[in-house]
Amino acid sequence: MSTTAPTLYFAPSTCARVTLTALEEIGKPFETRLIAFMAGEHRKPDFLAVNPQGKVPALDTGNGVLTQNGAILLYLARSNPEAGLLPLTGDALDDAQVTSALFRISADLHPLVTRFVLPGMMTASPDGGPYIREKAQEFLLQQLAPIAEQLEQQPWYLGSDWSILDAYLAWIWFRITGAGFDASTFPAIADHYERAGPRPSAKAALAHEEEANAELEQRGLAFKPPKIGN
Repeated sequence: MSTTAPTLYFAPSTCARVTLTALEEIGKPFETRLIAFMAGEHRKPDFLAVNPQGKVPALDTGNGVLTQNGAILLYLARSNPEAGLLPLTGDALDDAQVTSALFRISADLHPLVTRFVLPGMMTASPDGGPYIREKAQEFLLQQLAPIAEQLEQQPWYLGSDWSILDAYLAWIWFRITGAGFDASTFPAIADHYERAGPRPSAKAALAHEEEANAELEQRGLAFKPPKIGN
């Protein structure tokens, strides 16, 4: 087993925030490598050698590189059970249900974020963006409604205890409400977001992002999101 500290390739405001939160929650040393999207670093050979998909996060574990947030989080939870990232017990069915909840966020909810926030990336048609955004909102409402119902009955996504899924949901809420999704639609999720933010690991992840944003500003590479609406 490698004793090398893991290295996270990330960019601020992306879903790599969830992995940053997980690593901070674990509390062991790790390193970060900032990928500047505005400089096209995600498409350059050095990073493509790490992740041929050109996406963040990518985690160099010291024994190999993992991509896809769901896989990274599952690996971190299993290799650091004391951190309590996921309530894995070793029971095949129970653990599959927890994994299903993780995939529900990473595979069902997460892809809708880009379609809502940056719909123009999904189409070559100049008129296609508004339609994609409208459909993304429709599906977000459908996907978020049962989660809101859960959070009306329990404090955290999986029940009485925080898990890394709460950080994932908080990131999704941050992204979509920052792009115009009405936060008053689901008060229970809005309340969840306010409670998830002060967690020390969440604040530490944001500190990493602030440092990265400062570097990008200095390099003239800060991402300027397109305006939504008028």
